[in-house]
Amino acid sequence: MSEFPEDIYTEPSNVDVDTLKNLGPLRAMAGVWRGVRGLDVKPKAEGPKKQAFVERMELQPIDPQTNGPQLFYGLRYHTHIVKPDQVKTYHDQVGYWLWEPATGTVIHTLTIPRAQVAMAVGKARADSKSFELVAARGSDTYGILSTPFLEYAFKTVEFRIKVEINTDGTWSYDEDTVLMIRGKTEPFHHTDRNTLTKTVEPTPNPLART
Repeated sequence: MSEFPEDIYTEPSNVDVDTLKNLGPLRAMAGVWRGVRGLDVKPKAEGPKKQAFVERMELQPIDPQTNGPQLFYGLRYHTHIVKPDQVKTYHDQVGYWLWEPATGTVIHTLTIPRAQVAMAVGKARADSKSFELVAARGSDTYGILSTPFLEYAFKTVEFRIKVEINTDGTWSYDEDTVLMIRGKTEPFHHTDRNTLTKTVEPTPNPLART
């Protein structure tokens, strides 16, 4: 039996337009954030290398989104990362964090300018202070797509992100991107983690402002 209704066209009639009030576990992540103690463990020819980084992340509420009867509330985000005391971009990433109240589903989409995209999914309660999302290689739904070179040299087989909402108003993430690197027999765990402190409150979504 399908988990979806027969009527795939009719949209919800009672949508609250105030996204900030309906973000569930994502509400605490809305705003502009800065993290100065990030740590990246990446693959190099000589072995794993640790790299400290400084991060600015902006997550702004978008208007409610529907797929027929399906309803999402979400945050559009941009992450910009540099090495300490440098200007050159170390990492850049855009995408969405989405919350589906009806099913308790959290979705994280990401796009990076190395020509790679992924979509991870997990379950949570509206009041959850921690949750984990996963994207798997080969999935028809929540998966990973890369360029031919990345498939050849640094094949991503899984992406996993854990989020913790902290009692002091910060939030933290811990990412694990599992790679099969050409010439290696064991997977490499490319990890990133940081704790983010809010610098600017979020801007209400357009419909809520009107």
